[in-house]
Amino acid sequence: MVNENDAVHNPDAALQRVVTVPIDRPAQCFTDATAARVDMKRFLLPIAIALVLIVGGERLLDDTQPGPAIEQSRRAPDAIARAFRNQADNVAVAGEGEVQSILADDTRGSQHQRFILRLSSGQTILIAHNIDIAPRLPQLDRGDRVRFNGIYEWNAKGGVVHWTHHDPQGRHAGGWLEYRGQRYD
Repeated sequence: MVNENDAVHNPDAALQRVVTVPIDRPAQCFTDATAARVDMKRFLLPIAIALVLIVGGERLLDDTQPGPAIEQSRRAPDAIARAFRNQADNVAVAGEGEVQSILADDTRGSQHQRFILRLSSGQTILIAHNIDIAPRLPQLDRGDRVRFNGIYEWNAKGGVVHWTHHDPQGRHAGGWLEYRGQRYD
């Protein structure tokens, strides 16, 4: 055991043994192990924070994974191109395109208004808009601009965007189409 005078005059002695301090002073007892743990925590904490930021940052930038976030319109062509390249499904996207062609409605099961949009990247996508749930886009014509918010599903022709409507049961994030200043959801 080290007495108070030895600890004051020989700091190394305090690190090697438990230091007892008289009761009339704040009691602080340190050992080699305690000092090492404090130093290790100071060393490891910044490393742990950096790892969390690196791993979390990669996930934030990876927009080919399904998730509730909707791509902003200016990034949609890149997100859709990446989803197409990766053959990804269930990717939330939003964007805008020009109507290239209008297809016949799909009347098997739920009815869908269908048309092809060309994005600013040149890629084309099929929009399948459920008209049993949301209103049809009226008087849609080639060359019209349509904004969209929905879910991308891969196919070999460029992909399909569906869920461009609200969810009547409230279990899925709603989508929409905007055409001539009117929102259809």
